[in-house]
Amino acid sequence: MNELVDQDATVLAAKIASKDISAEELMRASLARIADVNGSVNAVVSLRDADDCLADARAADAGPSKGPLHGLPVAIKDLANSEGLLTSMGSPIFANNIAQKDDLMVARMKAAGAIVIGKTNTPEFGLGSHTFNPVHGVTRNPYDLTRSAGGSSGGAAVALATGMISIADGSDMMGSLRNPAAWNNVFGLRPTYGLVPLDMPGDMFHHQLAVAGPMGRTPKDVALLLDVQAGLDTRHPHSFEHVPASGQLDGDIKGMRFAWLGDWGGAYAMDAGVIETCEIALRQFEAMGANVDKIGAPFPAEQLWEAWVKLRAWANSCGKMALYENPETRAMLKDDAIWEIETGMALSAMEVHKMSLIRTQWFTKLNALFADYDGVILPSAQVWPFPAEWDSPREIAGRTMDTYHRWMEVVIPASLVGVPALNVPAGFGEMGLPMGLQILGPRHSDAKLLRVGQRWHEATAFSKNTPDLSKLKSELLFAPKCLEARMQCWRVWVA
Repeated sequence: MNELVDQDATVLAAKIASKDISAEELMRASLARIADVNGSVNAVVSLRDADDCLADARAADAGPSKGPLHGLPVAIKDLANSEGLLTSMGSPIFANNIAQKDDLMVARMKAAGAIVIGKTNTPEFGLGSHTFNPVHGVTRNPYDLTRSAGGSSGGAAVALATGMISIADGSDMMGSLRNPAAWNNVFGLRPTYGLVPLDMPGDMFHHQLAVAGPMGRTPKDVALLLDVQAGLDTRHPHSFEHVPASGQLDGDIKGMRFAWLGDWGGAYAMDAGVIETCEIALRQFEAMGANVDKIGAPFPAEQLWEAWVKLRAWANSCGKMALYENPETRAMLKDDAIWEIETGMALSAMEVHKMSLIRTQWFTKLNALFADYDGVILPSAQVWPFPAEWDSPREIAGRTMDTYHRWMEVVIPASLVGVPALNVPAGFGEMGLPMGLQILGPRHSDAKLLRVGQRWHEATAFSKNTPDLSKLKSELLFAPKCLEARMQCWRVWVA
């Protein structure tokens, strides 16, 4: 297999800039890797015509550099619009929805020279941390094809882990940049709320839970993409100026202090081995000259959960109300979406206010922790990647999950209050499946988290444990027939 696509995005961008490689050469290698492995994992969907992708690459070679992503192939998460491509959001309602324009984040990536080759798979409307939907099917974990890839940025994480692309955009309301990054042994940054401005039709003030952000195989690559995605847009009331993170990654982390919250004092049910794997990994911080203190639960977990469930449902009901009120489209909504909408519709204004007060109280408590610690650390998931045929885990360690998303409760401390959180690889369990740690920092500490992550990447060997691509190439068993047919055509074309 072509090892060119396994190189870091920063390295590839530099080689294109110096003419050591051409954008066309990289595009051919990327399309070949997709042809080799995507039929097994189903991560990249809505693929553009290969000849069109190559034409764009040749145009990039012939013209001046557009920016830091010049000539890099990318695939956009299927919740965002890329002009001319299907934006299905995994829903049959939008199975034929061709985007008429680029979302702001996509436009910024294109303006920086990235070449969009297709989309990456996501759960229906991004709901749930398991990537499957009736439009594109299930995305599978490259470390074990019988297992979930996580979500909702599951397609993006798998595409990175398998070398189909070198950087990827994602989004994160409830761990969607962190859970799939953990389960695919890559890095994903949930940025400070507002750092990456979003296209937000309708109200732009009340709903501050979802963000867009970067993923990569190294924190340097994550910083490369963040610097393109981030920054002020006067149309977005919460956006702000961004100081490039790529220039802030040098320096050690000696003397830094981190708080380890583990299972939140027993509040978060954990699969066997998750805490142990994370705590073994945490020893690396000591070797790097940092300190890790294990602390008790800093805030009642049930209050956080109540606030999260209600505020999330309120946001979903406001965003999807028109689909619910139309009988024809309501019939095509999955049960989880209907549950979110109906839960949100039942809330009173005073209940929403009460939940926001809880959010404010937690933000105040977390800020007090950051006065003593450079970061707060939790596992990125409560379970190992589960069977791909499941919708979601129904219990963890004997504890019943009372909603479709309770099993991801560990990610809400960051999501609820808009602080940045970086997933870093934390090693592998007994079944050879990856796990990650999420490092939370105060607002606007995104670059500092990436510096910590870069030192972590350099000091650990976790990222070197990559999926066995030869196995993926030989097990083209799970692709939908139409996708498999296209893969076969590309195999002939790139041969």
